[in-house]
Amino acid sequence: MSGLRELKKERTRQLLSEVAIGLFLEKGFESVSVAEIAAAAEVSKPTLFRYFPAKEDLALHRFADHEDEPARVVNAALADGVPPLTALRDHVLAGLERRDPVTGLNDDPRILAFLRLLYGTPALVARMAAYQSRSEELLAAALGGPDPLAARLAAAQIVAVQRVLAHENVRRIMAGERAAARLPGAVAAAREAFRGLERGLPC
Repeated sequence: MSGLRELKKERTRQLLSEVAIGLFLEKGFESVSVAEIAAAAEVSKPTLFRYFPAKEDLALHRFADHEDEPARVVNAALADGVPPLTALRDHVLAGLERRDPVTGLNDDPRILAFLRLLYGTPALVARMAAYQSRSEELLAAALGGPDPLAARLAAAQIVAVQRVLAHENVRRIMAGERAAARLPGAVAAAREAFRGLERGLPC
């Protein structure tokens, strides 16, 4: 039964997020109140806050799911005897191939509308930075090693590289470049970025 309850909770989280994002896209993030979201989703405000502690989290639900992704990739790589940077590079390349919105390489009009909302709303940009900081912490713990500072520095560089690569893809797609046309350049940029990391990081 616990599995069924978790599934129901996740479906509710997804519904609340979708309702909120629809309102944000229609009216703008700052113009939509939590009360309005709760009413549109037919839940109470306390119920909504049980699932999402802040209005920003409603918009960033999709990205929050990826918060621990680099750490999970590294943990799996270490268990299989694969170098962490190799696993992370391959994970990024696979994301580009399937047009994962997290990579920024997606020109679906709905995804583009959401990305414009995200990058055009200071409160969401700030909240995203908090997610990325948490992602760094989790990745540093996964990298481990005898020097915690070295692991933190490595994690910060890896997360920064992934962020910059995604931002460059978003910038080009928003400027009118098609995802299919951008793919070869995005792949080349990712490979070169990880080569740079490999030269500078002992992992």
